Amino acid sequence: MSFSNIMDSNSYTGEHDDPTTDTLITARERVLGPSYRLFYERPVHLVRGQGSYLFDAEGNRYLDAYNNVASVGHCHPHVVDAVTRQMSTLNTHTRYLHEGIVGYSERLLATMPDSIDQVMYACTGSEANDLALRVAQMYTGQKGIIVTSDAYHGNTAAVTAISPSLGGNSLGPHVRTVPAPDSYRTPPGRLADRFAAEVSRAIDELCSAGYGFSCLVVDTIFSSDGIYPDASVLEPTAEVVRKAGGVLIADEVQPGFGRTGDAMWGFLRHGVVPDMVTLGKPMANGIPVSALAATSEVLTAFSQDVPYFNTFGGNPVSMAAASAVMDVIEDEKLQLHAAEAGALLRTELRSLASRHVRLGDIRGTGLYTGVEVVADPAARTPDRAGALNIVNELRNRRVLISVCGQDGNVLKVRPPLVFSRSDVDWFCTELDDVLKGTD
Repeated sequence: MSFSNIMDSNSYTGEHDDPTTDTLITARERVLGPSYRLFYERPVHLVRGQGSYLFDAEGNRYLDAYNNVASVGHCHPHVVDAVTRQMSTLNTHTRYLHEGIVGYSERLLATMPDSIDQVMYACTGSEANDLALRVAQMYTGQKGIIVTSDAYHGNTAAVTAISPSLGGNSLGPHVRTVPAPDSYRTPPGRLADRFAAEVSRAIDELCSAGYGFSCLVVDTIFSSDGIYPDASVLEPTAEVVRKAGGVLIADEVQPGFGRTGDAMWGFLRHGVVPDMVTLGKPMANGIPVSALAATSEVLTAFSQDVPYFNTFGGNPVSMAAASAVMDVIEDEKLQLHAAEAGALLRTELRSLASRHVRLGDIRGTGLYTGVEVVADPAARTPDRAGALNIVNELRNRRVLISVCGQDGNVLKVRPPLVFSRSDVDWFCTELDDVLKGTD
């Protein structure tokens, strides 16, 4: 599944409800590089957000069931206030002393296992993953990297080479892929052993090819692969990685910050302690900041030889925003809310699936849910066209989601953590009506 094929607006040729949107699309195509893509057959012209809602240029309200960047809700007043106050006081880089970065770092590391005791900052998840690869190579002295078969880890040159979901010829020669733990098509009880065996095979291939083995990079809920929440799969694999002399990198850019409901970080659900953890997207509710949290042991070789510096990473405004996000997660008990709201959502979705056989599997944890759309329920045949049609029909009803998975047939439901019971009702009512019209 190539990202360039997901709900690409290049197929949009008709007139939009709002004439200014057509003008904006034309202007965008003129001034932006052609690699940019818009979601949906009828692109959405958004001008405002609040909580789990977005509003277009005509004032229409949309239910946001997709964006985890505004994780604690669009324009949360506590975050807005923290950013405004800090911006009006000081913003500079990290080569000056400032309490904000130290205080936040202590707070962040306190949510992780004791062995993960140091943190470095950047601006995007791509940069954090890029840095993690550099650290892993310095620590192990090897180059070989393993990722899942439809993973996405970012868009720098280094992480594009480990992001097979981008399609094309992006995969590096020093990279091997393993199938994601597909709980829908793999017999129960075999997921963990099969995943560990695939990683072991890939390690052997890398060593035979002369690259050696540096690291396994894994999104702990397999977000781009199709959303596979089974928490049994990583522990045996972590043992394989360590025995081979490699390091485990947990990419928490999508599942982190309480989204899974069970834990603050996805890797904690699996009962493993990674050597490095990468963070991004929801970290500051839309203010660019990312991080690499790691054990001091793996950072030592890199730190001794490389004077790392990121101009905007960890700046006072970003730290104020990130700290405010932590305040909201704690004060509003959003991890618990994610568990409860997500469970309710999946209960309602399973009720829909009992009436609409095209919904082949409902899986997830917290406010991260995958809905498998199939053409043949008995054969569990992926239905990519059907999934895209559902997404675009929901957009027409002002409900926003996306798709993921190698076959592009898994509905990706990943709303802000403030998603409410009434939002669940809105979402399921519209999905039910869409399915009635397409069954």
